[in-house]
Amino acid sequence: MSSPQETLIAQIRAAIERGLNINFEGEIPLERPKNRDHGDYASSIALQLSKLAGKPPRDIAAALQTILAAEPNISKVDIAGPGFINFTLNRASQAELVNTINKVGKSYGHGNSLKGKNFNVEFISANPTGPLHLGHTRWAAVGDVLGRILSAAGANVTREFYINDRGVHMDLFGESVRAAALSKPAPEDGYQGEYIKDIAEHLIQQDAGILELAEDQQKIEFRERAYKWQLGDQQRVLKTFNTNFDVWFSERSLHESGAVEHGLDELKKKGHVFEADGATWLRTTDFGDDKDRVLLKADGTYTYFTSDTAYYINKRERGFDVCIYLLGADHHGYVGRLKAVAQCNNDNPDVVEVLIGQLVKIMKNGEEVKLSKRAGTIITLEDIVEEVGVDAARYTLLRYPTDSPMVMDVEVLKSRTNDNPVYYVQYAHARIAALLRNAEELGIKVGSFKTSELTHEREIELMGVLSDFPIVVNTSAELREAHRIARYLEELAGVYHRFYADCRVLPMGDEAQSDVHVARINLCAATRQVLENGLSLLGVSAPERM
Repeated sequence: MSSPQETLIAQIRAAIERGLNINFEGEIPLERPKNRDHGDYASSIALQLSKLAGKPPRDIAAALQTILAAEPNISKVDIAGPGFINFTLNRASQAELVNTINKVGKSYGHGNSLKGKNFNVEFISANPTGPLHLGHTRWAAVGDVLGRILSAAGANVTREFYINDRGVHMDLFGESVRAAALSKPAPEDGYQGEYIKDIAEHLIQQDAGILELAEDQQKIEFRERAYKWQLGDQQRVLKTFNTNFDVWFSERSLHESGAVEHGLDELKKKGHVFEADGATWLRTTDFGDDKDRVLLKADGTYTYFTSDTAYYINKRERGFDVCIYLLGADHHGYVGRLKAVAQCNNDNPDVVEVLIGQLVKIMKNGEEVKLSKRAGTIITLEDIVEEVGVDAARYTLLRYPTDSPMVMDVEVLKSRTNDNPVYYVQYAHARIAALLRNAEELGIKVGSFKTSELTHEREIELMGVLSDFPIVVNTSAELREAHRIARYLEELAGVYHRFYADCRVLPMGDEAQSDVHVARINLCAATRQVLENGLSLLGVSAPERM
């Protein structure tokens, strides 16, 4: 079932074809006017179509007005200024949205704009050599929610963690743990922090015989067992953060399976590989990269970039239409590089999308927190959750655009006030849940009601915001902007609180139950459902009590 907004957009599109004989497939601009006297929705479509139709905008608006005014769900169509069209919806028709939401429940807001598209969303992709830190935490929230939003828009989504488990860093990690087990100093450029000692103690407790192995074998065993333990710890922490992956993809597997050689062969076939100075190169400068990239060094070893190219080709051969990479602020150079790889593979560069996340600061008592008790030099995901909880951490990390720096204030996030955004939204949900429980005790049920009863200004305003939810979800998916969901929920909570202040929902004292009470409790139920659906998309709980 469509929302009033979606229905109106479809009607405008049909009116364009009928009144102007134009098959218009572009976006129909539609917004809610700030001034309620201007109707429920306004559109500048007539101005947009002027050049295409070869007519003045007001003439176009007049042609559309004649057709749209006859629609039963539209009570009035006005033309303003140079050709803006203002729509006032039939109140009873608008109130049908409440029935729609209460009937479809958890699926309200879901659509099919991305149906049939296969997305790979790769995020975090940390080295399995230490705890997940603050930067990883932001991607843990954003990447997971982006997957949820894309799925809600109808896409097939695979959330993927690329395990960087090959290279010198793995040897250094194993040597650092081994040194801790032997009570020796960590190697130069090795890993520090209490967690290294924790892993060493765990491995010895698990199998003290590891200390009896020959040195070469001991190094291998410490590296492999420490790797397994640390990866398992990352997976455990992410699960507690409500972040789940469909695929854990090992870099080692690319090399062990022959995928690296296969990727190189594929690129050679496409004509962008060349030899120079004893090395094998990919001519990425053909597609805007600042320099060509070495694939195979003169000494016969592959570069990290070779793994990146093979991994991309592997994704494409697994059938992904769009490959989304979530990378840290220090990875801007990867954008052009990855798009160049796509083009070297004869793909459209738009197959690759790179989202760059900016830095996050943690403030406590007016000072920036920089150190972790466990990890030593970084703030870990576990540190954050321990301080403010999963819901507050996820919500806060999600309510800002990823390309903007942000500050998390621990004191604010612990507060039970309206200054705390997640509390503000969750409280609205809990408030409605309590109201619904009270209504049930009074025998007022969610179900059939008279739509003509919902005519108060605050009711109309609330229904208008509820109707926006599918559009917000779709826009969030199309633009890959998870923060739109959080900001929408804050708007919805605010509008609901205003409605509740001005519209008595339940009868007072000996007041008899009336049709308006039933209508309003249905409106409250619909609002609770949308709050729950939005919080679910964010991986945040919707408490019944607070």
